[in-house]
Amino acid sequence: MGPFDSLSPLWPAIAAPFIGSFLGTLALRLPRGQRLALDRSRCDACAHPLGALDLIPVVSWLAALGRCRYCRAPLSIFYPAIELAALGIALWAGFTLPGDLLWLGCGLGWCLLALGVIDLRDHLLPDILTLPLIPLGLIAAYVEDPASTGIHALSAVAGYATFRLIAFAYRSWRGRDGLGHGDAKLLAAAGAWVSWQGLPGVVLIGATASLALVLVHARSGRGIRAEDRIPFGPGSCLGLWLVWLYGPLGYIG
Repeated sequence: MGPFDSLSPLWPAIAAPFIGSFLGTLALRLPRGQRLALDRSRCDACAHPLGALDLIPVVSWLAALGRCRYCRAPLSIFYPAIELAALGIALWAGFTLPGDLLWLGCGLGWCLLALGVIDLRDHLLPDILTLPLIPLGLIAAYVEDPASTGIHALSAVAGYATFRLIAFAYRSWRGRDGLGHGDAKLLAAAGAWVSWQGLPGVVLIGATASLALVLVHARSGRGIRAEDRIPFGPGSCLGLWLVWLYGPLGYIG
């Protein structure tokens, strides 16, 4: 055993805040078509480029007391929040998954975190994040049980087709879109990860979480109108994460 082998379950947790920082940049820049790697991070208030000491996950925000070191403008809590969320996912996966699935599980959780945040903010599920989840889910299925890979692939097709049929029916009934292509692709990814047995649980948790989001929105004083767009992606992401970790709803517990 090498000197670092005993620490292998901790590596995702160590990497998580830095990955979370990247996910925050991804969530803000990707929907706007901005470059991810070449543009330096800057203060939103004074546009001063941020140095290495300003970009240490969570620590920099706390050390600066939530204010820019250059202009003292308040800093958004968005970055430390998503960095801590990425750490929480790594710890959750570390306590739940066997070692051979740990990095795959963290990859799923981190990708779902980014997708949920983007859809919540911009009503968008980018293909660059959603589509790679399909082959990754099939890889995870192969690692767990090679014989099940074909069923997971068919489940991905079934998940996509189901949401496309629902979207078509809703548009025919109401004359406007109710579910986007991104939601169907995300359910295809869910089929790849949890197979057909897990899809009902993903949809149920997603619908429940989306209803909760509607109620929170309504209680905020802004009310709800028929034409308001309520993102389904964050709930689906939560459903996929829970069902993959703990199994189909009928088997939990």
